[in-house]
Amino acid sequence: MTTPTDDTRTMRERMLAGDPYIADDPELVERYAVAVDLMAAYNATTVRQGPLRRRLLEELLGGVGEGTEIRPPFYVDYGTQITVGARFFANYGLVALDVAAITIGDDVQMGPNVQLLTPTHPVEPEPRRQKWEAAQPITIGDNVWLGGGVVVCPGVSIGENTVVGAGAVVTKDLPAGVVAVGNPARVVRSVEG
Repeated sequence: MTTPTDDTRTMRERMLAGDPYIADDPELVERYAVAVDLMAAYNATTVRQGPLRRRLLEELLGGVGEGTEIRPPFYVDYGTQITVGARFFANYGLVALDVAAITIGDDVQMGPNVQLLTPTHPVEPEPRRQKWEAAQPITIGDNVWLGGGVVVCPGVSIGENTVVGAGAVVTKDLPAGVVAVGNPARVVRSVEG
């Protein structure tokens, strides 16, 4: 990972472009703090507080489709870079680290403890010691089902109608209409109809 020293963009501008940036920049720290406050409020709600949950999700996320349900606890970095389609359902413990965009289609279902991880860190020791990082977006197509404990790595796209088995680690793009399992996730069959 190259860390340009003559780049005049803000750390947030670098982050949004997918370029190396330093996360403890004051502007980013403040945006993170806003997200943490909203997460705490959301995670403190009860199942009987549907309208409040919806309002908090709309304030936290970049876009929320109708009929969306995310069971607390729910964790994000900034929230604003996450968009979810209609009828999205996530069971307990979703972690969606949105340093880069996370785009989730309609009718997507996620089991408990799914992790959507956009951040990347340098392999080289010196830039890592200096706290440089970057991110790559995640895209999940319509009608995808991620089983419990699935981990989706930075830069991955999952095609529509695909099923990812519990505990799989998705390190590369998955096409539409398949079942994938394992670590790393591999396609084991096609999905009919």
